[in-house]
Amino acid sequence: MELDRMEWKAITLKDREWISEKYRQENRKGCENCFGNNYIWRKVYGVEVTEEEGCLLSRSKGQTGIIYSMPIGNGDKKSAIERLRSESAQRGEIFRMRNILEADRELLLKWFGDSVGFESNRDNFDYIYTVEKLTGLSGRKLHGKRNHIARFKEQNDWHYEPMHSENKKACLEMAYDWKQKNADKWNPDMETEFEVLTQAIELFESLHFQGGVLYVENRIVAFTVGEPLNEDTFVVHFEKAYADIQGAYPMINQQFVQHACQSYTYVNREEDTGAEGLRKAKLSYVPDILLEKSMAVFADE
Repeated sequence: MELDRMEWKAITLKDREWISEKYRQENRKGCENCFGNNYIWRKVYGVEVTEEEGCLLSRSKGQTGIIYSMPIGNGDKKSAIERLRSESAQRGEIFRMRNILEADRELLLKWFGDSVGFESNRDNFDYIYTVEKLTGLSGRKLHGKRNHIARFKEQNDWHYEPMHSENKKACLEMAYDWKQKNADKWNPDMETEFEVLTQAIELFESLHFQGGVLYVENRIVAFTVGEPLNEDTFVVHFEKAYADIQGAYPMINQQFVQHACQSYTYVNREEDTGAEGLRKAKLSYVPDILLEKSMAVFADE
């Protein structure tokens, strides 16, 4: 078999414009479909990209070898997948594509029939909420959130402001203090996420991120960071608050959506990774969409 070589490269800041344009050609709601998310996690997952068949192609390191993502853009996706499948076969690996949505599944079954199967992992589903819900917190199920926020406002001399170049250093300092306060339960996964978080803040302007900062008596008690996913959805990548400040988490959530997300319809708050506490917290906001993302696994050619 003739080797079908594709020129893969590590993702860099210089790739932002063309990669973002490919994402704009679609309206995918999965949290990984934006440049910033791929960039800040690039070292953790070994993210590499290329452009072939008019599509953005990306791959990363998995536990059983290289894992690809669904081709993105208006190009020839079927041909692109066939080339990726060939490349995977040349390495002697099973061809896998992650973050497959329902529409992708229908296309793959149409193109490849019984040669493709799907594995679904609840830990990877995205939690998506309407901006209206996160702003107003109306209804019986969100009564507790409203109470926490009301109590926070009553008990504290507080104010909110957008994250920007002049307060991001203080946000970093708060993040390190937050880490120290959680030292008793710190683990390697938390350290990995923390390293990615600090990078997101340091490169805040270069990545065109947006964020919000919550103060009590001029001390930062919470902040959040994210980016536009598409025209109707904003994705929140990180949210940190002091657990001993009652209501700080729901307050930064609500304030950021109120001030920064009103031009969007949805907010994607990413997956829970199977963490029990995180799942409970995300479910407590009653997601409007629990976005299933599966792994496509292809039989040997």
